[in-house]
Amino acid sequence: MCGLAGLFHPDRDGAVDPALLRRMTAALAHRGPDGDGFYHAPGIGLGHRRLAIIDPTGGEQPMFNEDRSVVIVFNGMIYNYQALMAELQALGHVFRTRCDTETVVHAWEEWGPDCLTRLDGFFAFAIWDRPRGQLFLARDRLGKKPLHYAFTADGGLAFASELAAFATVPGLDRTLDVRAVDDFFTYGYIQDPKTIYRGIHKLPAAHSLLLQHGAPRPAPRRYWALRTDSHAVSEAEALPDLVTRFRDSVRQRLIADVPLGAFLSGGVDSSAVVAFAAGLRDSPLDTFTIGFGGDMDETPYAQMVAARYGTTQHNEAATMDVIDAARDQGRVFGEPFGDSSSVPTHRVCALARRHATVAISGDGGDEVFGGYRRYQWHRMTEAVRAYLPAGVRRGVIGQLARVYPKMDWAPRWLRAKYTLTELSLDSALGYFRMVTKTHRQDRQALYSDQLRTALDGYDPGALVADLMDRVGTDDALKAAQYVDINTYLVGDILTKVDRASMANSLEVRAPLLGISLVEWGLSLPAELKLRGTEGKYLLKRAMEPYLPREVLYRTKQGFSKSPAALFRREADRLRARLLGPVMQDCGLFQPGVIAGLIDQHAAGAMDHSQKLWLLLVFEGFLAAQAAPQAAAFADAAV
Repeated sequence: MCGLAGLFHPDRDGAVDPALLRRMTAALAHRGPDGDGFYHAPGIGLGHRRLAIIDPTGGEQPMFNEDRSVVIVFNGMIYNYQALMAELQALGHVFRTRCDTETVVHAWEEWGPDCLTRLDGFFAFAIWDRPRGQLFLARDRLGKKPLHYAFTADGGLAFASELAAFATVPGLDRTLDVRAVDDFFTYGYIQDPKTIYRGIHKLPAAHSLLLQHGAPRPAPRRYWALRTDSHAVSEAEALPDLVTRFRDSVRQRLIADVPLGAFLSGGVDSSAVVAFAAGLRDSPLDTFTIGFGGDMDETPYAQMVAARYGTTQHNEAATMDVIDAARDQGRVFGEPFGDSSSVPTHRVCALARRHATVAISGDGGDEVFGGYRRYQWHRMTEAVRAYLPAGVRRGVIGQLARVYPKMDWAPRWLRAKYTLTELSLDSALGYFRMVTKTHRQDRQALYSDQLRTALDGYDPGALVADLMDRVGTDDALKAAQYVDINTYLVGDILTKVDRASMANSLEVRAPLLGISLVEWGLSLPAELKLRGTEGKYLLKRAMEPYLPREVLYRTKQGFSKSPAALFRREADRLRARLLGPVMQDCGLFQPGVIAGLIDQHAAGAMDHSQKLWLLLVFEGFLAAQAAPQAAAFADAAV
C-alpha cells in the first residue's frame, strides 16, 4: 500500500531534521515504490512513500486541504470515500482529486477526531492541523495497517509504518522489552501495544493519538470496540443475508485503478472470495496459488475453483528452506515473528505482484465464522466444565493431568495430557493454554536466570483473561472468537499479510473482514457457526451453490508445511545457529536446554519443531540487531 513516517518536535518552533526524515522514509521504500513526498514546517515533518492504487496521477502525498493548513500522510483504503466525498462537497468542501485520501483531510476539518467513526476501510494515517497545532495519528478498527510511535529523549515523537524506520532516530530506548520476549515465545508474535523494544510502541487497533505543542504527553484513545451482542436468526434467514453481505463486501474491495487479482489457496475462504469476485468482473480474474507437494498440496482444489470461474490461474511450487528463511523474519517484520506460514505468504505475494498491484484474500473467515479446530475443543471443554465442580477440576483432574505422560509420538486418542490440563483450568486459562506455542514451564526452563528475574512474574495470559471478562457472554465460541479477533488476528494474521505483501509492494484486501460483516458474523448463534465438528457451518452452507463439495467439506489444512522432518535431517545446522555466538552472547537462554531440544528432536523422541522454529527466528532477529548483550535487558522495568 503505502508507508508513512514523521517527526514531531516538542517545541512548536523547533526544527525537524529533514535528512533524518528522509532516512526514515527511505527505509519504507518497499511499501511505496511509486514515489515519495515530504512536508516540513516548524515543529513537524511528514514523509510518505506511495503505492498508487486510486487516482494514480492525482493522489500524491502529503495531501492538503484547500488552503494547505491541514496536511495528511495516509496508508490504506477508504471504501465509502465516494459517499463521503459527496457529503463533504455538499457541506462546502472543495476537492481537487478523486482520491480517498483527500476525503480524510476534509472529514477531519469537518468532524475532528470523530471523523474516524465515519471511515469504512483500513488505514493508518497522520494529520497535521497547523491552526490548531495538533498532530493526529490513527489506526483502523481491526488493525489491518500498522503504525508505530516512540517518544524521544527531548520529549518529541517519531512515528512510522514499520520498525525499520526508527533505526537511525536518536534518543530512543532500544533495549529489549523482556515482556515482549516472553510474548513471542508464548504466542509466536508480540502483543500490541508492545514491540520488541522498550521505547517503541504499536498504536493499537481502533485507537488514535492526539498531540499538541505544550500539552502533556498523551495516551492512545480507543474510538471503537467490537460489538458482542447476539441476535436470534434462523438458518433459512441467515443464508441469503450472508450471501448479500459477503458479495457486497467483495464488490467494495474490487475498486482499483490498477490491476487486481486474488489469492486462491484451495481452501473455503479464498475460494469463496474468488467465486464472488469472478462473478462481479467483466474480465477474467487473475488468481495465485502456492503448492507444497505431497499430501499438503491444495493445488488441485485451487485448479478446480479456477476452472469453474474461468480465472487466469498462476501456480508456483513452494520449495523453500525454512532454516534460511528464519533469518529473514527479523528483516521483514522488524522484530521476532514466529508464524511459519509467513514464508509461503511472502512467496505468493511475490507471485501476485508480477501480475497485479492489488490482491484480495480470504483472511478472517476462521475468526468471524468459527473455523479453527480449537473452537471445537474449547466449546467441548466448557461443556464438561459446566458439569464438574471447580474443586474436582482443579484437584482430581489437575492431579491426573500432572501424572499423565506427555506422549507426542502416540496416536491422538492417547494424547490426553493437554485435554486433562485444560479441563482442570478455568475457561480463560484453558483457552490461553490452547493458543500458547510454548507453555510456561517450558519457557521457564529455556530462559536464563537473568531473564527469569527480569520478567518478575509477568503473565502473558492476563490479556486473554481480561478479554474473556470483557466480552460478557456465556457463549464459549463467541468468547474465543472475541479473544482471537483482538489478539491473534491483529498480532499474527494481519501483521503477516501486511509485511509479506508490502515487502513485495502489493496491497492486500480482505472482504471477510468488512466491519459490518465481522459484527454480523460474531452475533450469529453458535450453532450456525459450529455445528458438531463442522466449523464455518453457515459459510459453507451459503457457498454450496457456488463451490464444489470437495472444496467445502474436506479436512482443513494450514498454509505451511511442518519443518519437523527438515529439522531432524539438518540437526547440525540447528546446532550451529542455536548454539552459536549470537545466542550464547545474548544471555537470554540456557544453552544446555537448547542442546537437549535439538538432540531429542533429532532422535525422534519428541517433536520440538515449534520451539526450534521460534528459537531460529529469534536468533535471526538478534543476528540482524548485532546480538544485544544481557546488560541491555538486565535492569528492564516490567
